[in-house]
Amino acid sequence: MSAPSEPLAAPRDWAAEIRDRARALGFADAGVASLALDDDHAHLRRWLDEGLHGGMGWMAEHAALRADPAQLHPGTITVISVRLDYRPSAEDADAVLADAEAAYISRYALGRDYHKLMRKRLKALAEQLTQTIAPHGYRVFADSAPVLEKALARNAGLGWIGKHTLVLNREAGSWFFLGEIYTDLPIDAVPAEPVTPRCGSCTACIDICPTQAIIGPYRLDARRCISYLTIEHHGDIPEELRPAIGNRIFGCDDCQLACPWNRYAKLDATPDFAPRHGLDTARLIDLFAWTEDEYLSRTEGMALRRAGHLRWLRNIAVAIGNALADVRLSEAAASALVDALDSRSAFPDSTVQSHIRWALKRRPAAGSRSTALHSG
Repeated sequence: MSAPSEPLAAPRDWAAEIRDRARALGFADAGVASLALDDDHAHLRRWLDEGLHGGMGWMAEHAALRADPAQLHPGTITVISVRLDYRPSAEDADAVLADAEAAYISRYALGRDYHKLMRKRLKALAEQLTQTIAPHGYRVFADSAPVLEKALARNAGLGWIGKHTLVLNREAGSWFFLGEIYTDLPIDAVPAEPVTPRCGSCTACIDICPTQAIIGPYRLDARRCISYLTIEHHGDIPEELRPAIGNRIFGCDDCQLACPWNRYAKLDATPDFAPRHGLDTARLIDLFAWTEDEYLSRTEGMALRRAGHLRWLRNIAVAIGNALADVRLSEAAASALVDALDSRSAFPDSTVQSHIRWALKRRPAAGSRSTALHSG
């Protein structure tokens, strides 16, 4: 489809029209983004040059595409950015993190994988714009291509980029997904007013990070980030970082949980993001017993599938090792966890085996646990 060569006449505010239609489709907000991305691309290049992306080589390979939307989708002159809230009604995160035998899964991954839902709604919005504004060529994105989505969301007025590198919104905190429509529609919209950053002198996200992955305001070292280590990273998790991972087996929310702005985030009622299979209260010992077939069956349609069964077992072995090191754990509970590790000791993968061996070494010497319990 080809778009009009001149800016569209504006019998009404197209940005407001887009926002209203997006909200009717279930998005929390939408805006038309300025394509001024030079500073953001320079920030990305510095980050890549420092090697802070770890093993995510694709980020460096396609960095140039992020700076110029028209390179990713020829003809793009307008980008529509949307926000989809996801904070689910789930077991209290702090309570799960404090329970050594529980498995903590990042809140966004407890329910349905958002990618298909996001793309479906974005396509519906794009097709509505065909009817409302004009036929157009477009492409939708949901964390599925090299897009500077946080910068575009900021440019669309959806929030500001916080010190933890996530987009923050006064009403929703950071509990939301981002998506984009790249289009050749020449929408003559007034650029969104930039949202004033409101992090101030707060460093809660930096201070709370278990592995000190936020090395400064707006600077994340992915190589130390628990989300990266438990999801993207293949092979051995560095031993020096394993104790700080605690019971986080898929992702980490600590910087979001600590952020004062997330006090204002409302629970999202979308059934798609509700916890599945009781995963918000799951026990490490139960999840470690899942066979590969069980893992594939129970994670179907979920972001959890991204880790794969081997990394799933690797991550849980680390969490069990950290539970064993907790002197508050009863001897009976510790013995059950050791039995679970032993049951997988012959698992045919060297990485899983090495993490199991590490976990078994975390158990305190005999008698020290009961001494600690009585002294406490």
